[in-house]
Amino acid sequence: MALFIIALLVIIFVVLIIAGFYNQLVSLRNRVKNAWSQISVQLKRRHDLIPNLVEAVKGYMKFEQETLEKVISARSRAVQAKGVKATAEAESALSNTLGQLMLLFERYPDLKANENVIRLQEELTTTENQISFARQFYNDSVMKLNNKIEQFPTNIIANMFNFKQGDFFEAEPETKIPPKVDLTF
Repeated sequence: MALFIIALLVIIFVVLIIAGFYNQLVSLRNRVKNAWSQISVQLKRRHDLIPNLVEAVKGYMKFEQETLEKVISARSRAVQAKGVKATAEAESALSNTLGQLMLLFERYPDLKANENVIRLQEELTTTENQISFARQFYNDSVMKLNNKIEQFPTNIIANMFNFKQGDFFEAEPETKIPPKVDLTF
């Protein structure tokens, strides 16, 4: 009888440990999902600002229609992107075309002085900073989940319950160095 009680206690102990590790993994996976949602919110804000910016500069930039079309096209691809890797690539392309647009502002002094354009640029800059912070939080969350999935003994539980590693939201190499934009008046 004592052997049965000891065996039962050992089984309960093992079940509790497995449940604890499982709950940690679930918590980390949900943290990654939440962090991705925060990125999505900021990307949507960015996507909503771009048409307003393009519309505000259209009249001034009559000879730069190709750049404006590239921005709109890149925005469309970014809005339609699904998944972390596809979104990262589309957002990287969008960042590049936005950088080109900002560089063109230098050619148009009236545009640089337009209150609406200045306000939109400030909102876009703020949004870019928020995207950067959200991406950093997301990548930190993915790293914690990935570490837990790889570490012993949680790797056993992760494999048993089919937990998958998360993908990092990485900037493409050409966007790791921000374009130099001088918007001084």
